[in-house]
Amino acid sequence: MNLFSISFHSLRQRWLSSSMTLLSVALGVMLMVTVLIVNGIMDRMFSQSASGYDLIIGPKGSALQLVLNSIYRVSAPIENLPYLYYLELLKDKRIENAIPLAIGDVTQEGAFPIVGTVSKFFDVDYIPGKRFRVKGDYLQQPFDSVIGSVVARENGWGVGDQFTMVHGGAEGHVHDEKFTIRGVLAPTGTPNDKTVFVHLEGFYLLDDHEKPGHEAVNRWREFNGLDPLKGDELQAEIKRWGIEAHDHATHGEEDGHHHHAHGLTDIQKEVTAVLINMAGKKYGAFAQIQFENEMKEGFKAQAANPAKEIYWLMTNVVGSVRAILVVLTGLIIIVSGVGIFVSIYNSMSERKKEIAIMRALGASRGTVFSIILLESILLCVGGGLGGVLLGHGLVFLSADIIEGRTGVLINPWAFEIMEVYVVATMVVLASVVGFIPGVTAYRTDVAQTLSS
Repeated sequence: MNLFSISFHSLRQRWLSSSMTLLSVALGVMLMVTVLIVNGIMDRMFSQSASGYDLIIGPKGSALQLVLNSIYRVSAPIENLPYLYYLELLKDKRIENAIPLAIGDVTQEGAFPIVGTVSKFFDVDYIPGKRFRVKGDYLQQPFDSVIGSVVARENGWGVGDQFTMVHGGAEGHVHDEKFTIRGVLAPTGTPNDKTVFVHLEGFYLLDDHEKPGHEAVNRWREFNGLDPLKGDELQAEIKRWGIEAHDHATHGEEDGHHHHAHGLTDIQKEVTAVLINMAGKKYGAFAQIQFENEMKEGFKAQAANPAKEIYWLMTNVVGSVRAILVVLTGLIIIVSGVGIFVSIYNSMSERKKEIAIMRALGASRGTVFSIILLESILLCVGGGLGGVLLGHGLVFLSADIIEGRTGVLINPWAFEIMEVYVVATMVVLASVVGFIPGVTAYRTDVAQTLSS
């Protein structure tokens, strides 16, 4: 019989205490593995979602808030930018793609965020090397829409269905106009799965989505550092922009719904943000740095680097929370190690005679020490491996719930390299906690024990 068999048989004799000790180790490792897996998934999701674009142009304010609102559809928009400024960006030869976003409304059913954009949005990789795939078609007509996979599943929507939007969030009024679903996106594992995309022109045709003439003119002047106008000067400027003929919508009431029969002038339109990809191949990497510096020096807008902002978030906010969770689960594992020590050490008084008999039959002190140490290793490593399996199992059971609530696609069997270090740590911990009981067994006096 080898040392492993002897150690295993000894643990089986004390099956209740051994099982409870093994379970405590497994639960501690399970918590740590779960934290590592979820953190790895969130880390990849944030970094991947942010990496599809070089810069995000938005109003002056918090760069992080701009990224969270534009890419992740969380947090409220800072403010809006004039649509005319977006048209100016299109003329910059250093910019390869400039994709406008208009954010603010939600669906009446499910309160999913609405993003007004252009068809070019779907031509750009949402993650480098990964393109959108759609069942149906993309945006073509003003009242077309494309929905994410989670939206389709949660609301039971498909191609050809129609829906209405709530202005300014769940507490706003419901727009009369209906959008028709032309396409359903394949799952991406990004916030796009929980988003409804509508044609930008249709977004502008909804009530309260245009600025009144006087506000539009003075907003554009203010944006360019000019003083606001009043009275006749303001009216003349409104007329010059051609707003007068379009400042009020004409509606038909035949079916009880409002129908806009006009197109807005560009000065009345606004965008929440503009997603930018620089023409790096043509102008070099310096073009982006130059562009960012120009934006910092100007007063009109800001250019947020999504990769930098998400790195800051993951390092300073999410990273801190993760560190706390890892420390707490680490303490649980240490407590489990103490439990192993107590369990084995307390059993030594009951096993003195057993150890003395082994010694009398020819087992060396080193052999006895090795058996006790191996028992500790079996408990720690067994609990550690069990905890790894339980951790992945817990993620597996919660994968559908997490996906349904966040839109994040989870691979429950995704392996994190830190799991290897967790198991290795368990071996070290076993060696530490098994040392003193092993020494106690090593020093057992055979003659005295057998005679007592």
